[in-house]
Amino acid sequence: MNKNSKTVKRLDDSLFIRALRGKSVERTPVWLMRQAGRYQASYRAIREKVDFLTLCHSSELAAQVTVEAVDSLQVDAGIIFADILLPLERIGRLSFARGDGPQLAKPVACSQDVDSLPAIDVEGELSYVFQSVSLFCKERPQVPLIGFAGAPFTLASYLIEGGSSRNFEKTKAFMFKESAAFAKLMSYLTDVTIAYLKGQAEAGAHALMLFDSWVGALSRQDFQRFVLPHSKKIFAALEEQPTIYFGTACGGMLDLFAESGAACIGVDWRSDLTNAHRMIGQDKAYMGNLDPCVLFADKDEIASQAAYILDQAKAAGGSHIFNLGHGILQHTQEENVRFLVETVKEYSADRKT
Repeated sequence: MNKNSKTVKRLDDSLFIRALRGKSVERTPVWLMRQAGRYQASYRAIREKVDFLTLCHSSELAAQVTVEAVDSLQVDAGIIFADILLPLERIGRLSFARGDGPQLAKPVACSQDVDSLPAIDVEGELSYVFQSVSLFCKERPQVPLIGFAGAPFTLASYLIEGGSSRNFEKTKAFMFKESAAFAKLMSYLTDVTIAYLKGQAEAGAHALMLFDSWVGALSRQDFQRFVLPHSKKIFAALEEQPTIYFGTACGGMLDLFAESGAACIGVDWRSDLTNAHRMIGQDKAYMGNLDPCVLFADKDEIASQAAYILDQAKAAGGSHIFNLGHGILQHTQEENVRFLVETVKEYSADRKT
């Protein structure tokens, strides 16, 4: 039994968890991807003292920035502060250089590299993340917490490319030319991801999210062939938890995302929310999908665009959770983020009456 089962059971009545499960809610729940991050003065103050990986490794600091985001924005859920690449840290000698993004010094280049990948002791090597989850749940026991992981394809792309990529040439070439080795790599990462997400649930996370940041680089048929079976395996292993599956530039395969078994499908800003909901289906919750750049606009524009999304969701029906279509950008004004959350709460509550 989950050692935090009493807390988890109590939070089943929270707005966010009810919406994830497709139950009736009195207003639209709202939280924001990257709600703890560089746009916040409090976060920047911490980063002046420690680098990014040190912040991730410090359970106390990671829990602190998670709490501060929830308290500042008054959102309906927290998401634990971490990075999708943490499970790869020992495999690829992960580093984060300012302005360059994540770098892996030991990329996978051939089938022999896949064969030599080490076993990962998820419980031991990622215990600091599980401790961050536990600390947040202790600090804010009334707030649902989302644990998360990077999806196997996105992790594989970082391992093969050695970092970010525009066209993912190396990843796709490996996928097509070394299909058996690629399948083995995906299975390896799938098992790591399942263990990592289960560990967060056992530490107290109330919902689990899978980020497939780069899977939009694939065609629909290649997603079906190379990715979807592994996504299904992950969500089947997590069936006791409410789950979310999110990818960017995936508007043409949201129906396949819905086949994964996730309870909720995230939608980025490139997709019309009405069409997205039609593809996802009435039996799934859906989340999104304000363009993060709208938060650079004035408050009238922010309110107008938020209302448009909420009106679309009301007309489409089903269970909607408000979010951005991707993470909050670095130079966003904190005041605008708070205004967005307040607007969503007030407008959706009025629409429910």
